Amino acid sequence: MPKRSVLFFAFGTGFFLFFILFSFLVHKDIFTQVDFDTTVRLQNNISQRFDEIFSWFSELGKFEPTVVLLVILLALWKKILVGLTLFSGFVAFHVIELFGKYFVDHPPPPEFMLRTKQLVDFPQFHVRAEFSYPSGHSGRTLFLAVLVVFLIWQTKLLPRWGKVGLSGLVCSFVLVMLVSRIYLGEHWLTDVIGGGILGLALSLIGLAFYRKKRFTSITYHKTVKQASV
Repeated sequence: MPKRSVLFFAFGTGFFLFFILFSFLVHKDIFTQVDFDTTVRLQNNISQRFDEIFSWFSELGKFEPTVVLLVILLALWKKILVGLTLFSGFVAFHVIELFGKYFVDHPPPPEFMLRTKQLVDFPQFHVRAEFSYPSGHSGRTLFLAVLVVFLIWQTKLLPRWGKVGLSGLVCSFVLVMLVSRIYLGEHWLTDVIGGGILGLALSLIGLAFYRKKRFTSITYHKTVKQASV
């Protein structure tokens, strides 16, 4: 296994283990006051004029748009093994999300804190649960962001400054998405952290199966030998 794949798998596994530990601490209500204080500060310091803008991020982070984007990314990738692995990781994320929402004792923010505006009205996949941990929007966003940034740095069509710029845009989108979850009263800070860690972990584990074809010196010598014959 290439060194990069080992690192991806090691970091992915490490983040997943940290997610398990963090979930246990959330279940024990260790961060209750931090959750409440963070939401209050964001809602007090960000104008309600941004409610509609942040609400659009709620639409973009739903299951339907993200799964469409994932399928497009995997189709562009043209690598069956890594594609199946990443799609399986995406499915696994939602299975673990459902488990967390039903078994981690962590109620969502109260109704009076909710600021989300309904902008798109159509049938959609939706998880109805008593608890809010972890955040599906955060996890899906981190999962896809890692793939997009990885693909950006794999392409040879962009100069280095272009890759840095696009990666910065992706990171900015992720940051706004995460802040929107808390500001809109959809999730607590710990929900966002937990979802993000889980999405990051599963995407890194999936990328561990990526193989880049290399024109090695062995291949070169074989080609030369065949040509001389």
